[in-house]
Amino acid sequence: MMTLMLLILFVTIVLFIWGKLPPDIVALISMLSLFLFGILDYKETLSGFSNSTVIMIAALFVVGEGISSTGWTAMAGRKFVNWAGNSASKLLIIISMGAGVLSGFVSNTGTVATLMPLTIASAWTIGSFPSKFLMPLAFGSNTGGLLTLVGTPPNIIVSNVLVENGYEGFSFFEFALLGLPLLIATIVYFRLIGNRLLPNNRTSNKPVDIEATLHEWIEAYSVGDDYYRLRIRSLSPLINTKIRDWNIEDNCDVKIIRLKRRHPSKLKGTAAFIEVPDSETEMRYHDIITVQGETEAINKMMIKFRLGLLPLEPIEDELRHNLINQEVGMTEIIVTPRSHLVGRKIMRDRFFKRFDIQLLAASRDGKPLLKKEIVVHAGDAFLIRGTWKNIDTLKDQHQNVVICGSPEGMAKDVDDLNIKSYIALGALVFMIVLMMFKIVPSAIAALLATALIVLTGCLPMAKMYKSIGWTSVIMIAAMIPMGTALQKTGVAQMVANNLVDSLGVIHPVVLLAGIYLLTTAFSQVISNSATAVLMAPIALLAAASLNLSPEPFMIVVAVSASTAFLTPIGTTTNAMVISSGGYKFMDYFRLGAPLLILLFTITMILVPIIWPL
Repeated sequence: MMTLMLLILFVTIVLFIWGKLPPDIVALISMLSLFLFGILDYKETLSGFSNSTVIMIAALFVVGEGISSTGWTAMAGRKFVNWAGNSASKLLIIISMGAGVLSGFVSNTGTVATLMPLTIASAWTIGSFPSKFLMPLAFGSNTGGLLTLVGTPPNIIVSNVLVENGYEGFSFFEFALLGLPLLIATIVYFRLIGNRLLPNNRTSNKPVDIEATLHEWIEAYSVGDDYYRLRIRSLSPLINTKIRDWNIEDNCDVKIIRLKRRHPSKLKGTAAFIEVPDSETEMRYHDIITVQGETEAINKMMIKFRLGLLPLEPIEDELRHNLINQEVGMTEIIVTPRSHLVGRKIMRDRFFKRFDIQLLAASRDGKPLLKKEIVVHAGDAFLIRGTWKNIDTLKDQHQNVVICGSPEGMAKDVDDLNIKSYIALGALVFMIVLMMFKIVPSAIAALLATALIVLTGCLPMAKMYKSIGWTSVIMIAAMIPMGTALQKTGVAQMVANNLVDSLGVIHPVVLLAGIYLLTTAFSQVISNSATAVLMAPIALLAAASLNLSPEPFMIVVAVSASTAFLTPIGTTTNAMVISSGGYKFMDYFRLGAPLLILLFTITMILVPIIWPL
């Protein structure tokens, strides 16, 4: 049975390294093999899918997405980059530090995904190359995951292994006792040594952010020439009437884009902004309406309805802050050559109303289309505005147009905060408090935060399941039975005995070092989660055989599982930056090896002091 177990383990590791199959599929094959060959029974085989670790990790994906979708990570990312100014050294420090701090609370992958566009844009802005900053971003994120219990899956895995074996798990910030010195060492390393080793790769990636996109739209569609803000005065006949009562779009040839309540607190149940007014929207005294139309039509409307003209901000700022926010967005769509719209005559201002979407402008061959009635041509482009949900619906249901770019990505790039932003932040703080004081189990705390974020609309229900990294969740769930099998067949005990016999007799710290090196070797070629699942029971048995405290061994497993610096396949974050930075395989080894040695040395010094053997 032990020989068969070793064979399955060997094949599993080879398949992980080979990389031709997705890691979750490899884990499922391994799990099924353990059942089919009689090593595990039915309940043991499926035990991972009811494990609290798996449930907690799935919930944390949703919490992280809620924080990201409500603007916090985008805002934090912009702040980190803006503080750097034009200094490459300062940018390097802030990027690695910012990635580290964010990844303590948001997933490493989410941190890198959020900061990578800003990092690339900043690198080009200061006259440098993205390759000088993207690897510090990835490595800083990996190290920063060691700041909290929820920073990275190995932390949760080793803590739960302790609990399942009758020990007390780690507290929420306990990892920071070691994680913070390691993060500081990583930042200092890149500032003093790593920056000299980072390559100057001339990549062709151009930074695209929401500001640049808006500027392009303004120029291409001539947006702003017919854009005004009007105030409803005290004698206006519009007061306490609905938009449909006046049929403003047809009678005045003016489109109402947005309505802002000047005194929403006096009107119970009234929102401060009505982002996409419809025919049933009621207008009140002192409301500010954003409208679009020709100057002559606007003047007639102002006289007829006794409206006041308000000054506009520069049009870029007006669009950025008033027409795009957490609730609504803008995007560009293009008519496909095979679309049934080609050749049809449409009223430009009415065509997208059935999707509750506003058409702000139209363009053909780079020139604005100003006529109210147009015959659609293939390649015609439309600039639209609506809720992010309705834009997403248009993408999913309307097969005759192509949405340019990624509305979902643009939505995450919006850093204007609203009430939902603070609710999402409150949910995160609430979860941390529950975990810190151990009021409820960690998995329940994460689920409560998830429920709060979803039920309050911080993250739409449809996006909740999309936000979960199912590959990681399924892989961890399928690999947990491997740990059970290693113990059941005696393989874990055998490896632990060999480590104890060869290293433990020298000194417990030498045994600790051996476990660190074996774990980090695995983490270079298979995921850190799978590595932690494999090594945690081995480390626990090794500690028990020498009557040593298990905590330092579990900490070492968590740390070493997150030090996959030598290869681009060790972690998702390493792989995310390889193309954008133009890195080669040896770049990781050249930059990662000295850092790995540095963190190994610090860990071996601090762990026995902080968690006595």
